[in-house]
Formats: sequence, structure tokens, C-alpha cells
Amino acid sequence: MPFVITSPCIQEKAADCVDVCPVDCIAEGEDQFYIDPGICIDCGACEAVCPVEAIYHEDEVPEGEEKYIQKAIEFYKSYE
Repeated sequence: MPFVITSPCIQEKAADCVDVCPVDCIAEGEDQFYIDPGICIDCGACEAVCPVEAIYHEDEVPEGEEKYIQKAIEFYKSYE
């Protein structure tokens, strides 16, 4: 999973990330947005524009925010 959207997105959902994504890999969930790892091209455009700094590369997710990696995996499993 290249990028992960973490807790600052909860209820914020500014959608700047959706607007800049060149491959439309960001979907809106009930309480936050999620990045589809199967579509993401790892360009980082979303990370640069996030107004609440909620997007991190998977290897750089802050301590305590790791559960959002699994949350994204579970979100996309529901689409299989």
C-alpha cells in the first residue's frame, strides 16, 4: 500500500486529494477517504495537497496511526 490516509481526515474530508489524483484511486468512505493500493501510482500528489496532513507513505505513517493501514485494507476488501 503506497499511501495511507490517517485520522486527521476523519470527518474533515476536504477532498483536495481526490481533485489532484491523476488515476482516481481515492474513494470516499463513511467517515474518511481511502486510497486504493491497487490503482495508486505512488505519485504523492495527494500527500502534497492534503490541508490536514492526513496522508503518509505507508512506511512513514506516524506512531499510533498504524491502524489506518488495516482500515484501508478492510475498506477495499468490501469491494471485492
